Amino acid sequence: MDMSLEVILLPVSDVDRAKEFYRDKVGFHVDLDGEVMEGVRIVQLTPPGSGCSIALAGGLQVPTGTPLPGSYHGLQLCVTDADAAYRELTARGLDVTEPQRFAPQDGATFMYFTDPDGNGWAIQEYRRRLTEPLHQVLSGTGG
Repeated sequence: MDMSLEVILLPVSDVDRAKEFYRDKVGFHVDLDGEVMEGVRIVQLTPPGSGCSIALAGGLQVPTGTPLPGSYHGLQLCVTDADAAYRELTARGLDVTEPQRFAPQDGATFMYFTDPDGNGWAIQEYRRRLTEPLHQVLSGTGG
């Protein structure tokens, strides 16, 4: 059985503020913004080039337990050039750390930021994805 991780529900206290943050400062694409059932608004955003989105929800009760805004840490984005990503993100006004190179090998450079609620993100430089995009590797059409 194949399974794909496609959406992560991200707990936020203010859907509009979070939507603006992820769209304008982080550069995510807004895929959906609307009431999906009575009293429940969902905003779904996808990082450029990603097969996984985040969903911001207002009024949604999660059957397994509703996480608190700011309680997610360890979410991770990957880029092919950390220095270029740092320049672009800071130009958008994102408060992101400078790239930290923990070792010389590919995949060992990281930057970090938090959203307005305190949910924590890492951005990993993975230069190999420039020639081997993950979606192509997984589908067998590349790399």
